[in-house]
Amino acid sequence: MKTAIFSSQKFEKDYLIRANQNKHELSFIEFPLNINTVGLAANHKAISIFVNDDASAPVLKKLKETGVEYIALRSAGYNHVDLKVAGELGIGLARVPEYSPYSVAEHTIALIMALNRKLIRAHNRVRDQNFSLNGLTGFDMNGKTVGVVGLGKIGKVLAKILHGFGCNLLVYELSQDMEFASRYNISYTDMNTLCENSDIITLHVPLNDKTKYIINRERIEKMKNGVMLINTSRGGLVDTKEVIRGLKSGKIGYLGIDVYEEEKGLFFEDFSEKIVLDDVITRLMTFPNVLITSHQAFLTETALENIADTTIFNLDCMEKGDSCPNEIK
Repeated sequence: MKTAIFSSQKFEKDYLIRANQNKHELSFIEFPLNINTVGLAANHKAISIFVNDDASAPVLKKLKETGVEYIALRSAGYNHVDLKVAGELGIGLARVPEYSPYSVAEHTIALIMALNRKLIRAHNRVRDQNFSLNGLTGFDMNGKTVGVVGLGKIGKVLAKILHGFGCNLLVYELSQDMEFASRYNISYTDMNTLCENSDIITLHVPLNDKTKYIINRERIEKMKNGVMLINTSRGGLVDTKEVIRGLKSGKIGYLGIDVYEEEKGLFFEDFSEKIVLDDVITRLMTFPNVLITSHQAFLTETALENIADTTIFNLDCMEKGDSCPNEIK
């Protein structure tokens, strides 16, 4: 099946080619899918899109006009797809529901530890031949209270790691797994209580109407002074301008993010010889207690293999007309 791979990156291309085994005719397109690039899907029966591609109603309608019948997402989240319009147009959708919860959970821990032990600052000092330890004091993770927002596959892996550190775990999750909670000494609670009592808060819920800006001014004001906030899920979970306000006041003592609400057109791109016009993220980059990675939490060999394998499997199902377990309805 002729398939256009939008937002294709060098780091994933070989994995997709290996997984494909010459079954589908893949066209690798570096540009993201949007209303201006949708014409590149012409003469393709299917397309594959990534997290920052635009599958809104106008784009989907154009895709249908070009003859596209299927969309294979190379991600678990699908908040960038207008599901209602896709259904009305008869465009089939499938996603990668799970690629490696360990990759994201471990990256979350990396952000926590790098911020806590000030590893970036320490590394830069040593490179400048400055071996002073002043200003590099961290804290023991053991005994700290960590608020985990969302206890899905990633949240559970993270909870296991944090339990190993000796952390006290507060969890906000609508679907409560009491057996898992008992095994890892987890206390389920509401968001406000979690914000009030956590030394570290980390986000692991999908982005939807109910979770949009789950971290807002009201919640930030309830947090402990000097709290650490981590987001490796979706940028829209956090009201970034309110987070900046919290950083300036000292309410937020540390911020680690792998996602950003306005990351489309910024993350995955090289701006080293350009000017970044986004004033919000450039302001965030000025804080010494902020660590930003550009949506790389998923980026492990295992995850890339799983994403490629599942994407090709989904295309196989679509081409054959078989029922697909990863179909989005």
